[in-house]
Amino acid sequence: MPFTAKSGKFNASINAVEFGTGDKAVKIGGENVFPLYSFDAAIENAPKVGIEITDFGMEHEPECIKKYYEGCATLADMARKAASMEGVDFLSFRMEGGDPNGANKSTEELIGELKEIADAVDLPLVVCGCKNVEKDAELFSKAAEALNGKNAVILSAKEENYKTVGAAAGLAYKQVVGAESAVDINLAKQLNVLISQLGVDSKSVVMNVGTAAVGYGFEYVISTMDRVKAAALQQGDANLQMPIITPVASEAWGVKEAMASETDAPEWGSQEERGIDMEVETAMAVIAAGSNAVILKHPESIKIISGLMKELV
Repeated sequence: MPFTAKSGKFNASINAVEFGTGDKAVKIGGENVFPLYSFDAAIENAPKVGIEITDFGMEHEPECIKKYYEGCATLADMARKAASMEGVDFLSFRMEGGDPNGANKSTEELIGELKEIADAVDLPLVVCGCKNVEKDAELFSKAAEALNGKNAVILSAKEENYKTVGAAAGLAYKQVVGAESAVDINLAKQLNVLISQLGVDSKSVVMNVGTAAVGYGFEYVISTMDRVKAAALQQGDANLQMPIITPVASEAWGVKEAMASETDAPEWGSQEERGIDMEVETAMAVIAAGSNAVILKHPESIKIISGLMKELV
């Protein structure tokens, strides 16, 4: 008797969200099958890959990253160089120096740098903060205004500051709002509901459900993403049908396996190879679990993940 495979295509689908403008705009989401299940139904929008730079430039980056930006005198130069890397779909700018417990850079300085970057490149932009909720509320509000008309992703609003961020980014300046929760499906859903109650269109919301580098509590990340996608597709839960963007770079390059120098850990081999491995393994794992876009740092990692997406989707 012939075997007839059962389709894994669902009636529900992930929202398709576009960010950026013009020919370089990208669209994520839109699928009605589980991640990478292109054998069940066509996945029109393959997962996208972004490249991250920060307001610190190359100050805190390992040598294996710095070499790709030789000759760059300004952040605008770095942005242009980053945008030219193979496989890059969008540019992410992290305003890391705004942290009041760190460099405590002023909002004016950071927004000025953001404007320089926005003027230098035509790629879609994702704006990340400093992980201090109060400062981020201020930074994201000003960033949404500064990027008016750019259709950027403001990543991310949290439960503590979603009213300020959502009102500025999603309502006043019509940017895409990122909703960030801490690796918990219930928290993710709750935040999406709160943002929608502000009046932000659910089709203009993406999620950052949290991440970690592989080997660092990563099973919680995977199980959360699995549950989010299952609820969105199998159960048709509209409050979890937003596509997911995952900032991988800051996690993967922050662990000892990527940071330890070859002098300190000669038995571990090349630091660059270790860093790329951590970034690629983390990125591919979250894509397989449901992420619709990842933010990476090393050009080789970006090339590898971008190539895999072309082969798998």
